[in-house]
Amino acid sequence: MAIRIKLRPGREKSLDRRHPWVFSSGIHNIKGKPQAGETVDVVAHDGRWLGRGAWSPESQIQVRVWTFDKEEQIDAEFFARRLQRAQAGREDLIREQGLTGYRLVAAESDGLPGVTIDKYAKVLVCQLLSTGADYWRDTLVAQLALQFPDCAIYERSDVDARKKEGLAPVTGLLHGELPEMPLIIEENGIKIAVDVTKGHKTGFYLDQRDNRAIAGRFAKGKSVLNCFCYTGTFGLYAAKAGAKSIENVDVSSLALDTARLNMAINELDDSHVEYKEADVFKLLRQYRDEGKRFDVIVLDPPKFADNKAQLNGACRGYKDINMIALQLLNPGGVLLTFSCSGLMAADLFQKIVADAALDAKRDIQFIERLSQASDHPIGSAFPEGFYLKGLVARVW
Repeated sequence: MAIRIKLRPGREKSLDRRHPWVFSSGIHNIKGKPQAGETVDVVAHDGRWLGRGAWSPESQIQVRVWTFDKEEQIDAEFFARRLQRAQAGREDLIREQGLTGYRLVAAESDGLPGVTIDKYAKVLVCQLLSTGADYWRDTLVAQLALQFPDCAIYERSDVDARKKEGLAPVTGLLHGELPEMPLIIEENGIKIAVDVTKGHKTGFYLDQRDNRAIAGRFAKGKSVLNCFCYTGTFGLYAAKAGAKSIENVDVSSLALDTARLNMAINELDDSHVEYKEADVFKLLRQYRDEGKRFDVIVLDPPKFADNKAQLNGACRGYKDINMIALQLLNPGGVLLTFSCSGLMAADLFQKIVADAALDAKRDIQFIERLSQASDHPIGSAFPEGFYLKGLVARVW
């Protein structure tokens, strides 16, 4: 008989709306003794069946729902169907943008809570961030190997989120033979070097693909400052568009080395490109004091808030850095600014940038709102899937 998680009265509303999380505070009792990652049924207080998910005893989110279909069992065929659906949903995008690197599975938004899978050429990189995802690792790998027989499979479950699930960090080869690094992927006719073993996240920021192309639209004949540049891909699009000058800034010398490599493999002239190893916050203040100016500035900082307690500090950080960037722009210049903090609401981010403009004594117009690329979908019942917010602002 299935293990049953019974909810407190009234706590079934989110599951009725097909949100996949059950918090520990919403659980009334447990029938059976589920092991970590084991499949459980969730029922309302009146016994009505609600969903079937994975048990996570150490997390505040104690059940992540796999399915809301009572007839659907959680087995190898279930994961095969989910992976097939995810790939099918990206086929048009892959053809349209000539992608050899894309997000195959976006966790809850693709019906696989805690599972992130990115494809880089012939390597699939998995992040398994929940107890349920960890429990089904071997099954997932087997199904991926069947559906992508030419691909190696590598794990990058080395993020802090696993600690909340009582899981240790894990990295390593799961299947096949890993090619020599870096891999070369393509998007929109641009080649990008990716190291899946040492790079950020799963190796690269696939979610900024569309925004890189938008940045290129503003770059022709302009001076571009690319802050927190990582491997310089906003700069690549700017160079291809014909920017007058580009300055790539990052604290990592290794990232800047890859930025140089990216210019080379795209056969782009980088005689007008600077690669500056520096703390962006300090450098922006230095440039302001020196009276330096740019036509286009890209601000793509790391996440400032991992939890609600850090949100106020994150707001101050975003306001400060946007204020200084606005002061560095020529009249008519463009700021592309981003927040990848999931806790940062889009309207709040826009207000922060607007307040930064007031402090900078600059008039700005918001001309575009930006988000993550469409291979990072947002499930309609899972608004938490919307994490990347961006704005394009014209500055006067």
